[in-house]
Amino acid sequence: MRKVALRGLLARKTRLALTALAVALGVMLIAGTYVFTDTINRSFDRIFAVSLSKIDVVVTPNDDLTQDGDTPIPLDASLLRRILAIPGVHSAEGSINDQSGTILGSDGKPVSSQGAPMFVASLNGPTFESLTVAKGRFPQTADEVSLDKGTADREHFKLGSLVSVQGVAARKRYRLVGLTTIAGVPSLGGAAFATMTLPEAQRVTDKAGRFDAIDVEADPGVSAAALRARVRAVTPKAAVVRTGRQQAKSQSDDIESGLSFLSTALLAFGGISLFVGAFIIFNTFSITVAQRAREFALLRTLGASRRQVLRSVLAEGLTIGVIGSAVGLGAGILVASGLRALFKSFGIDLPSSGTVVEQRTIIVSLVVGVLVTVVASLVPAIRATRVPPVAALREGVAMPETRSSRLAFPAALVLSAAGVALMVLGLFVVSGTTSALSLTGGGAAALFVGVALLSPKLVAPIASVVGAPIERLFGLTGRLARENSVRQPGRTATTAAALMVGVALVCFAAIFAAGANKTIADAVDNGLRGQIILQNQAGFGAFTPEAGNAVARVDGVTTVSRVRSATTRVTGIKGKQSVTGVDPATFESVYKLEVRQGVPDAQSAIRRLPASGVLVETGYAKDHHLKLGSPVVLATPRSGPLRLTVDGIYKDKGKLVGSLVVPNAVLADRFGVVKDQVSFVGLRGGREDKGIKHEIDALLTADYPQVKAQTAAQFKQGQRDQINQLLGLIYALLALTVIVALFGIVNTLVLSITERTRELGMLRAIGTSRRQVKRMIRLEAVITALIGGILGVVIGVVLSILVTRAINDFTLAFPVGTLVAVVIASGLAGVLAAILPARRAAKLDVLQALAYE
Repeated sequence: MRKVALRGLLARKTRLALTALAVALGVMLIAGTYVFTDTINRSFDRIFAVSLSKIDVVVTPNDDLTQDGDTPIPLDASLLRRILAIPGVHSAEGSINDQSGTILGSDGKPVSSQGAPMFVASLNGPTFESLTVAKGRFPQTADEVSLDKGTADREHFKLGSLVSVQGVAARKRYRLVGLTTIAGVPSLGGAAFATMTLPEAQRVTDKAGRFDAIDVEADPGVSAAALRARVRAVTPKAAVVRTGRQQAKSQSDDIESGLSFLSTALLAFGGISLFVGAFIIFNTFSITVAQRAREFALLRTLGASRRQVLRSVLAEGLTIGVIGSAVGLGAGILVASGLRALFKSFGIDLPSSGTVVEQRTIIVSLVVGVLVTVVASLVPAIRATRVPPVAALREGVAMPETRSSRLAFPAALVLSAAGVALMVLGLFVVSGTTSALSLTGGGAAALFVGVALLSPKLVAPIASVVGAPIERLFGLTGRLARENSVRQPGRTATTAAALMVGVALVCFAAIFAAGANKTIADAVDNGLRGQIILQNQAGFGAFTPEAGNAVARVDGVTTVSRVRSATTRVTGIKGKQSVTGVDPATFESVYKLEVRQGVPDAQSAIRRLPASGVLVETGYAKDHHLKLGSPVVLATPRSGPLRLTVDGIYKDKGKLVGSLVVPNAVLADRFGVVKDQVSFVGLRGGREDKGIKHEIDALLTADYPQVKAQTAAQFKQGQRDQINQLLGLIYALLALTVIVALFGIVNTLVLSITERTRELGMLRAIGTSRRQVKRMIRLEAVITALIGGILGVVIGVVLSILVTRAINDFTLAFPVGTLVAVVIASGLAGVLAAILPARRAAKLDVLQALAYE
């Protein structure tokens, strides 16, 4: 039976190639994801190990509680003096490595606008310096700077060029004197590094007398572990003390943890592609088993048992799985480079030196690919065993109807309902992130399978709707195409289901993006009273308060109200919490925060918010049983716990502030927060004034290019641009799923043409031209693709409604034009998929086709 299985595969080389390719495409992204992330992680491991190899002990601030949203409290210079006095310390130096600055390119714009950080760093002594000069030298004066070679090359900077840098202090121009690398790498993940002398770096970042880290070198004979214990004894609890190796591992772990979301997302897309491939494998085996019914009956007549027939079909599935998985694994290594290029095109330039193929990558890729293929071929294999031996004596053998076939419709209803129920549980009931995602993903998969099983009942009505205009336009060939598409509704449904999955996810992403844009627009319209918004050029992150001070001096500006942020922990409540700071005296004039309860009254809750008071968002108050007068204790990086009293409960339709709101003075005093996250500017007359806006733009460009001023319309457009960029990345990854589905259409048409060889020969014999045969096959593919497109749009809408209902105050919006375009694109995809099958059908020899059995 092994020889029978092998000959069965080799006798149908096209089917073997197309089916194995469907498996390979799904495995390819899984393998590529592992190779991509493993290579990046290995590269960062090497970079951190080399850069910290000269350091025995590192002291850094504790980043558990941060100021300005994400910046730890710096270390005081007095700590460096205490460390230098420790026995066994050979040398120690403090350093600055701050990512709140902005480096301007040769065009006057920030060198990074896609999320990669920009660092203002200090030059260390030769003992601790991790950078290597690739060209030029290190800076020696306060007017000189060196840049990482990657940024300099990207911005076309040469030695001697003027480079502008802005931190807390106003913009300053420096002479570029050196290009640097780190561990031989020109750029650290696309980040930009401007290295200065220590005093200048402290001035730019407003950290005079403070450091972001202290590096320590041990005396000869003193181990790093022993020195770490001595340093720990004189270091405040708020600081973290590690050996150089521990610090390297910690930084590598942080990078790996930060990239875990990327790995999970890419694996999810790979899983989706493999899931779509399973539909193709199932359909292919179902068709070939039906076509080979007489062959299986003959084997049974010759003495083959049902088990042997089952093994024969499964052996074919196993072989295809092994071949497809092996090809996918090899292609995945190439895809890893493609993924790096894709993310680089979106501004995410991640380092990768060499190619890392872990044993785990090989095992997972092969096991998953083979397992999916074998499982998908199991049901068709079982059907093959039910062909009676006597069928070998008859022509036109049909597969016998089984009890499971009769139960398919009720099973589809149950599975679809179960899928929706699981999604509801994951979205609305379960609280744990992992459990919720598992239930939601499992529910979505069940819904797709359920609809796929249900879709044979929908093929005829949908084909009638989409086929009617095709039939009127193309006449007889259109009618034949429509009739062919409904001749085997189960086959058409399964083929369309593969495309349905990809289309559904594309529609879901489009609807979600449209809803997010609408939600943000509504939030701005409902909450914003100021005429101009100041924020970081990157769209996120803190910026210097000096920008707001300068804007406040512009003629026509009446109000500059600052919003700040810090991270805290609330006693009795798990996890970290963001706390928002506002200016009580001015906040109400530029932003609408709906205070529903307040002490002494709701109208004055913000304006009279005392240093001992906190405002709490309604949902947060409900979840944690807080009411007016309830105590709230916040952990702070300065002076221990902060005890506050709930002075008001609010609803924020604009979604600007977090769950807790305190005065900015409290954040400055207890959290060290002095930078702004966003500032609202009120103008004279309470309306937009283009002249004042131009003056503010000129001021910021000249002195504070880190900050941009936007009107409400510009702010909304900026948010739309960011969402649309992410949407473009999702579309690029989902494209693989659609490509797999198109191979499914190709496969089904090729097998269908083989099955209808005599029929096609008859059509040619009675006068049908080759052109008409091609058109018929193309139109059949279009109808099949449109069925998948329509079902996909419907499911995409259902998924969007379910998922967005779990997001508070999310405004659902349907981009009708995009959804119509997706359906049209599905039909065009059908045309592409039919090119090869149509040519094959048109080239059939008429006499041989008429004699075909």
